[in-house]
Amino acid sequence: MVPAPPVPDTGETGVLRLAPSGRRVRLAATAVVLALLLGGTLWGNDSEFPFGPFRMYSTRADPDRPVVSTSVVGVTADGDEVRLSGGEVGLRRAEFEGQLPRLVEEPQLLGLLAGSYAAGHPDAEPLVAVRVVQRRHALDDGRRTGEVTESVLVDHAVTTGQEGTP
Repeated sequence: MVPAPPVPDTGETGVLRLAPSGRRVRLAATAVVLALLLGGTLWGNDSEFPFGPFRMYSTRADPDRPVVSTSVVGVTADGDEVRLSGGEVGLRRAEFEGQLPRLVEEPQLLGLLAGSYAAGHPDAEPLVAVRVVQRRHALDDGRRTGEVTESVLVDHAVTTGQEGTP
């Protein structure tokens, strides 16, 4: 191995000084980002993340309020329920819950989930309905009491041929 030749000392520190205009631009950008963070923290919600608080991590749930679990189920002609949430139809739970208000307003969109299920499970029994179900698990001091209430938010009948509609 050949040693590197010594570097002559020129007396320079190697530090580049920022021009006053460059310093002002950086200070202004920093002030804008800090203002957005402060405003988002005080008045923001999850949709403004990262400038708004991500409430899942920034708040604490009441240990005596029920835990709500939303799921999508398909119903066969025999009345059997088939789970459609949890990635079964290419839609993750968080993505689905984000679209929940839209699905309540436009229940025919649930036909797309039935179509996705039929495409992914060609040998499965066809679905005649798709439901959005919310289950509320009661808590007492953060522990399940065993009491579960269930409500159907949306019940959409799947018509023949609809399951293939894009």
